[in-house]
Amino acid sequence: MNYKTVFKDFKSLKAEVDSSEVKLQKLGYINLQKSDLLKKNDSTYSVSFELKTKYEKIRLFFPDNFEQLGLTQKDFQKFSMESSHTYFTVDFKQIEFTLNTLNHKISEMGFPFTYLQLKELKPTLDTIPTIEAQLVIVTDTKRKITEIEIKGYEKFPTSFLKYTLGIKRGMLFQKQKITEKSNLLQNLGFAKNTKAPEVLFTKEETRLYLYIEKKNNNFFDGILGFATKEDSKKLEFTGYLDLVLNNNLNYGEKFAINYRNDGNEQQQFSVNAELPYLFKSPVGLELELQFFKKDSTYLTVEKQILANYPFNTNTKLFIGYKDYESTNLLDELITGELVTDYTSAFFIFGGQFTKQQNNSLFPIKTTARISNEIGSRKIGDLSTNQFRTKVLANHIFQLNDFNSIYLNNQTEIVSSDTFLINELVRFGGINSIRGFDENSINASMFSVLNTEYRYQLGNDAYIHTIMDIAYFENKITPAKSQLYSFGIGLGMSTKAGIFKLNIANGKLKDQSFKLSNTKIHLSLTTVF
Repeated sequence: MNYKTVFKDFKSLKAEVDSSEVKLQKLGYINLQKSDLLKKNDSTYSVSFELKTKYEKIRLFFPDNFEQLGLTQKDFQKFSMESSHTYFTVDFKQIEFTLNTLNHKISEMGFPFTYLQLKELKPTLDTIPTIEAQLVIVTDTKRKITEIEIKGYEKFPTSFLKYTLGIKRGMLFQKQKITEKSNLLQNLGFAKNTKAPEVLFTKEETRLYLYIEKKNNNFFDGILGFATKEDSKKLEFTGYLDLVLNNNLNYGEKFAINYRNDGNEQQQFSVNAELPYLFKSPVGLELELQFFKKDSTYLTVEKQILANYPFNTNTKLFIGYKDYESTNLLDELITGELVTDYTSAFFIFGGQFTKQQNNSLFPIKTTARISNEIGSRKIGDLSTNQFRTKVLANHIFQLNDFNSIYLNNQTEIVSSDTFLINELVRFGGINSIRGFDENSINASMFSVLNTEYRYQLGNDAYIHTIMDIAYFENKITPAKSQLYSFGIGLGMSTKAGIFKLNIANGKLKDQSFKLSNTKIHLSLTTVF
């Protein structure tokens, strides 16, 4: 029993005696008899227990109303050592756990004011000491959420409660499920719980209170430089810029701008808007416009519209339409250069999964997105069927509090009978394989695997390795090759945001490493 024998006062001594009696009863000595406390002297007391029979099992007869509550015999029999169509038997030591588990299950079925009783207890004539009892379930009326009130962030977009979290009026009151759904707010990025949900019960109402706070979730990432071109004397911008604005209109909307210029006459600009739950329906809309210009060779414009359906805070499916329009900017065609005007139209379908975590340095734990495009390309009156696939998948494997491994794969494939240079996919740089210039490699197919071993120096800084490998094919050249990149990196949280420094050296499969191929990638991500 490991009971105490020394006490600071009589009250604590009396509490230990009562606690010991309860412990013995839970072990099966339900008929024990306890003597009165006997005072031997000013500092010594004694008490004795006559244990009597120890019951090893308890046979419980099914309650009369269990079927009306939505329970089945299997709900009881899973705790049972033996059972029939009228009773189930459990180990006496497990009776408290069994009753608590059953009570919790009934509560989660919309009956929060439920309690279980054992009545008509009597011993049996079994060889193993057993007691039998009638199990009684006492319940109130089934409770459903009649009203939802949000405290703290009154302008919170309520469509996210209904469609993303699954919290809505008319749902059964299930305390555990409501708490779990409420915790999914963290995955939205623009809101968080300030405390656990609360419920006000009245005779007519079950009113749910959610305590939510708005979070800043706008991102700025990038470095911009500018210089005057010697030949034209025009101002030229270089570097990159990523700007993401989230939920500034309290609609859950997302607006993103991306700009890249490598300083070698290669520019990329895109605008993306995401509008969730249009007209309070479960369907959202994504719009994207992208421009890519390759010096004075060609200009490609991409337009995309997607309709998405989110199943929860992590997962969504989408379908839509995308077209490409590319223009040859060359005054004269260069022999061997397959650059020409074309238009393409595609039907898109795919899905995305994202899981966040509570870590300011690594807020995203898992991402998986696949997008498929089926359509055709037209050059004049000539049409060619094409298929495109894009895959992005990454995950953080947490080894312990300080060590983790990050894996990221990016794959793009263009399937076609013929190819043009200005329709090939482009990769290279900080967002694909490090140690190479931004979008410096053209391919009809590529797959990049980024790996990092990360060591967190604290809550505000970490260091990591860089080991990247890529395979690509260019069916115009034709060429097939592997790329490798090795290096180190540093990340730290500053007052301005999260600063990242990557130093990587990249090479082709049959090349030797050259120090001159080393690239330094810098970025600063600011949340505001």
